[in-house]
Formats: sequence, C-alpha cells, structure tokens
Amino acid sequence: MHWIWLIIVGAVVGALGRLFHPGVDPMGWVLTILIGIASLVVAGLIFSNGVLEFIVGIIVAVILVALVGRFYGGRRTLARGV
Repeated sequence: MHWIWLIIVGAVVGALGRLFHPGVDPMGWVLTILIGIASLVVAGLIFSNGVLEFIVGIIVAVILVALVGRFYGGRRTLARGV
C-alpha cells in the first residue's frame, strides 16, 4: 500500500512542479510521476515531517522539471507544411 501512496503523491508533486515551472514542458505523465517520486525520495532523506517533506518535494520537483525540460527541449521539432 505504501507504493501506491508514493505513486499518487508523486504524481501530485510532479504535477505541482510542472505547474510552478514557467514555460512548456515537453514530457509525458509517466516522467512527471517519476520526477515527483524522485523529489519525494530526496525530500524524505532530508526531512521526516510530512508537510515539510511535501513542500521541499515540490521545490525539488520544480528544479528537476527545469533540468529535464532542458534535456528534452532540444529534441522537439515542429512540423512545417509539407
């Protein structure tokens, strides 16, 4: 049950990280959930309080969204009228 809870909260944290990051993020929902889970793991290693861990997790998710968006930003191409 802990894993299901981690995936659900990771999806919320990842979505909030994408919401607070300005600009278009070229990533799907699976990568958003993975970023949310990774940010919660990092925040859990730093803090053990639930609310503080959630807030720090969102901050870490914004940073991870910015970093991942940089790497995926160059791969996106726009199709021109063919």
